[in-house]
Order: sequence, then C-alpha cells, then structure tokens
Amino acid sequence: MPFHPVVDPCAPVSSLDAASDDAATSRAAVLVDALRRARRSIDIPQELVDAQSSLERRIRAHLTRGKVAVTLTDNRYTMISVRRLPKEKRYEVRLHHMFAAADPVMTRALARYVADNDPEASRVLGEFIDQNNEHVRGRSRRAPIQVLFTAGEHHDLREIFDELNARYFGNKIEAAITWGARNGKVRRRNSIKMGTYAVQDRLIRIHRSLDRKFVPRFFVAWIVFHEMLHQVHDVQLKNGRREFHSKAFMSDEAQFEQYDEARAWERSHLDAILTY
Repeated sequence: MPFHPVVDPCAPVSSLDAASDDAATSRAAVLVDALRRARRSIDIPQELVDAQSSLERRIRAHLTRGKVAVTLTDNRYTMISVRRLPKEKRYEVRLHHMFAAADPVMTRALARYVADNDPEASRVLGEFIDQNNEHVRGRSRRAPIQVLFTAGEHHDLREIFDELNARYFGNKIEAAITWGARNGKVRRRNSIKMGTYAVQDRLIRIHRSLDRKFVPRFFVAWIVFHEMLHQVHDVQLKNGRREFHSKAFMSDEAQFEQYDEARAWERSHLDAILTY
C-alpha cells in the first residue's frame, strides 16, 4: 500500500518548506528551459540528459526485468507513454517533466505501471498528475493518465505518426497515438472502426486488426493520416447534423501520396481485416 502523507490545510508553512518549494520550482524552471532548447537544437542540453539518466536509474531499481529508457517531455496531452520492446527486453518511456524529481514511492509506481500496467500504480500516478496539474502548460482541466502502446508486433505507430506529421503537417499536430485494446477470440465482424480521434484528449486510437503481417505499412499510415486530419478540420454542422468529413476534409485526405493504392487495398482485403 503506497504511503500518502497527511496534510493539515491550516498548518503554517515553515521556512524550510518554503525553501524546499522554491528549490523545486527553480529545478523545474531549469528543466523546462532545457526542453525548449532541445526543441530548437539537435543537441540535448546536459541538464536534460542528467535528469533523464537519474530518473532511469531510479525506475530501473524497482524493475524485476528489462531495461528502461526515459525521455522527458513538456507534452500537454500525454503524461505517460510506454513503448514495450519485449524482444529487446526494454521499455521506452516518455514522461512529462513533472516526474523528473519523483520520490521513491512514485518511481516504484512508475516501474509497476510500465512493466505490468498495475491498476494500483495507475491510481497513484493519476493522483500525482492531478496534484501537479499546474506544471502542464496551457492545461486547466484534469490531465487523464494513459499508457500508450505505440509499438505493435508489425507496425510502430509513433514512427508513422512522426513521419506524417513532418511531411504533411509541418509538425503542428499535437496528439497522442496508441493501438487499441487486444480482443479475445478471433471472429468475423460486420464492421470495425479502424481509427478514432478523441477531440478532448487529442488521442488517436488505431484498431489492433491492422497490426498484422499482411497489412502494409502504407495502409496503416493512411488510417493514421485520416485521424490526424480531424485535428485540422473541425466538425461542421450541416442541415442540423454534424458533418465529420467535409468536402475540405476529403480533399485534404486525397493528398496522401498512396491514397488510391490504400483505398484499393482496403477493398480487396476488407474481409481479412474484419476477421480478427
């Protein structure tokens, strides 16, 4: 059971507490500045390298298996993103910089969450994010905790998203992406949503049916591209009904380089996609 300190809201703040808060604020400011400099340069500032290495060591101390690589971010929408590489026995974890000075209780929760998706660890981390929400730039609402699995057995969604973002959107799309949940028994469906975009959370979710060997990468990229366009085009109201795919949306979608090829592949392989 994690330890949660009891705080008396009426207790005066001691000079020691104030000094500690000032030091934490100063460290956070240095880290945020390093993250901003990292976005403008190919070289990673030493302050950022040191913070990531320190957090890696502290999380690794609680892991029973595998290695962990940490990347700190200033992302507004995704606080925790996990990429599991079982063949390499390694976890790639992207964490909001609020975790940089995490105490042993929190690093243990991170380890359990990353390795086992432990529900109790998820609760502890969710509370931590709520308590530190003011560190998330431009964010006033509750920051939901999500584990995002981008590396599938055959396709890496993060790699596809980054390539599309650079090529078609000038790296302006700010969204998280993940594979959907795994299903149970294989069965034939009448239809599936191959991709969804949650506007509020800016989260793209791709159906696991597409993470199979026979599905070409360009087809997965087309589905991801389609969902990314939802951040560019607002939902329109037409004749009292919401229009998700306007003419402008469809025109932009047709700019995907392998658009015709992807549509043709879908028509000829739809039955196989639906069987999952």
